[in-house]
Amino acid sequence: MVEAQPMTPAGRRIVAAAEELFYQRGITAVGVDLIAEHSGVTKRTLYNRFGSKDQLVAVYLAERDRRWRALVRDTVDASATPAEAVTAPFEALRIWSAANTRGCAFINALAELPDTAHPAHRVAAEQKRWLLDLFEELAAAAGCPDPAALALQLLVLHEGALATQPLPVDTLAQTTGLARTLVRSCRL
Repeated sequence: MVEAQPMTPAGRRIVAAAEELFYQRGITAVGVDLIAEHSGVTKRTLYNRFGSKDQLVAVYLAERDRRWRALVRDTVDASATPAEAVTAPFEALRIWSAANTRGCAFINALAELPDTAHPAHRVAAEQKRWLLDLFEELAAAAGCPDPAALALQLLVLHEGALATQPLPVDTLAQTTGLARTLVRSCRL
């Protein structure tokens, strides 16, 4: 993951503008001129702080990832039982989706940035790996006999719910129900 560094007020404005623009319009569709304009800084300030657009995209995704992981962890920690904790990321997704209606920024980034050496591609791929690992950890804690297999199934359901989010059909409730059924069936 991209190292979190103390940010100046200008740096925070740049990241906030980049997040809004990248998420709403797409990473490749947004140039540094537009980000600088929206953040009220010069291009020189943007480059002095982040070095390149590629690095700014990585920071944008890392900041988003930090917030997502905190929400998921809080939701897991609020779970009443280990079995409920396994599906807590689906509840976190319901909360997160209320303010993020254009699908998953990480899936979008992976689609726009296929080069695995791109720093933002690595951040997005690591976010998915983290979620898979978390599902496995939670499934093991809940006593599931094959936590790796369950984790992969839950990741596919979770990512499917994210990918269908922009469609005019709500798949999250049904996906969450399927996830709970999988957890119950593995513990029988």
